[in-house]
Amino acid sequence: MNTEISYKKVINSLKQRKKGAVAADICAQTALPLTTVNELLSKAADEFSGHLKVTESGEIQYYFPSGFTSRYKGIKAVFSNIFKKITAFIKKTSVILFKIWIMVMLIGYFVLFIAIALAAVFIQIAAKSNNSSSSSGDKGGFFGFGLFDLIFRLWFFNEITKPRYSYETYENIKNKNTKTKRPMHKAIFSFVFGEEDPNKNWDEIRDKSVIAFLQSNRGVISLSEYMALTGESAPCAEKNILEFCSKFEGRAEITEEGTIIYCFDKLLLQSDNRKFSDLIPGYLRTGGSTLKGSMIAPPVKRLKSFSANSKKMNGWFIAINAVNFIFGSYFLYQSFALGKIIFDAVEPVIQGLYGTVFYFLNFIMSEPQNFIRIVLGFIPLIFSLFFWIIPAVRNSFVKKENIKTKLSNFKRFCFSKIFNSPKKIDIDSLDPNMNECFPDDLESAKDKIIKEIGAYSNAEVDVGINGKIIYSFNGIEREKEEVRKFRESVDLSKSDLGKTVFDTNE
Repeated sequence: MNTEISYKKVINSLKQRKKGAVAADICAQTALPLTTVNELLSKAADEFSGHLKVTESGEIQYYFPSGFTSRYKGIKAVFSNIFKKITAFIKKTSVILFKIWIMVMLIGYFVLFIAIALAAVFIQIAAKSNNSSSSSGDKGGFFGFGLFDLIFRLWFFNEITKPRYSYETYENIKNKNTKTKRPMHKAIFSFVFGEEDPNKNWDEIRDKSVIAFLQSNRGVISLSEYMALTGESAPCAEKNILEFCSKFEGRAEITEEGTIIYCFDKLLLQSDNRKFSDLIPGYLRTGGSTLKGSMIAPPVKRLKSFSANSKKMNGWFIAINAVNFIFGSYFLYQSFALGKIIFDAVEPVIQGLYGTVFYFLNFIMSEPQNFIRIVLGFIPLIFSLFFWIIPAVRNSFVKKENIKTKLSNFKRFCFSKIFNSPKKIDIDSLDPNMNECFPDDLESAKDKIIKEIGAYSNAEVDVGINGKIIYSFNGIEREKEEVRKFRESVDLSKSDLGKTVFDTNE
């Protein structure tokens, strides 16, 4: 029968049962096979945010306290998806335009200001040569020509006297710089916006780790095993494992002792037998050099870095921005302090950088001070402030996000450590050996983890010989034993692909 038709039958049957239903109820009303009903019930629980109960007789009961509003279909879901796509497009476009603007502003204004300064120096030198008796340029004041003349002379002297290299040495330096050099625009964007999120495909990595575990453990996983792999709390793990069942055709079953487990027969049909470490890059070892049976080895989230640039490169960007800030502050201040300048019609005396720019702009516009105030003052000044503020704010967010990442990794480390050895857990044994897993407040994090796992499986507390507290999670130990027995009963012959019976190449 068509899967879509079968699924609609299951949903219609569930809607008629306000207090929930077990698989047999649905089978009786729809006459669908039990295996089909079990798979579709997991799919329905994911789509309609359903919950699972275990009855005294050992059956799994599905109930839907939130009703049957689909998370993936209907007008609300359609508009939600459209809104997400539009928002993502606007965000992406805005980021591109913003990046272009930053590039133009930072480099463009820097080049413009340096060009103005050098032009003013040459003009003043020419004026001095024509009238050596004039000393107006030497007074200069703030940003007077004496300062620029000094800077120019120092630069020229440095170019003449700096050490020269042989051709071979120069080639070595050139090759070395070529290897480490990044494109200018990427380096600027890295300073302002940082690098791409190293955990952007985390959901994919998480699912891969679960699939790899399933393929190594007869297609069976318990909720506590899923928690140990993902580091999720029990309510969150219960919701996500149902979604996982929907994506990969899993079904919920129950052991003889009443523990809910999840089976994924289809994921066992593989043509190779790769190891867990081959499937999951950067997974976390919690003890031992090899992983056997149902040992848990969760993946690790990577920490974010402020920038991929060297400190020297970022220092150059700060310095360039400082030049823009100084020039912008100068022009903004002078536009208010000096305002409009009246020049001698016979022999104009051009004083200072502001006066030079004002003099030439006076030929093409009536109020040059307003242009200088906005274009050469206010705009670069505001941009320079944002060029410093954005990385500073982003740096604080990166630090906070890394704190969360470390805590998340630490949770997976502790969950897997406790699951692998649930009896007699010494609190000191939960000290991680990786920086990515080391929270800022280790003791507080340990206490939080113990309470969170204790909410799922009560811990027995004992005091060791040295006075340290020892925890034993006997509930998890019993669950592991139940799951182990269930796995042993799984028939693996159905997971054998068998011989090829047809090949399109033959």
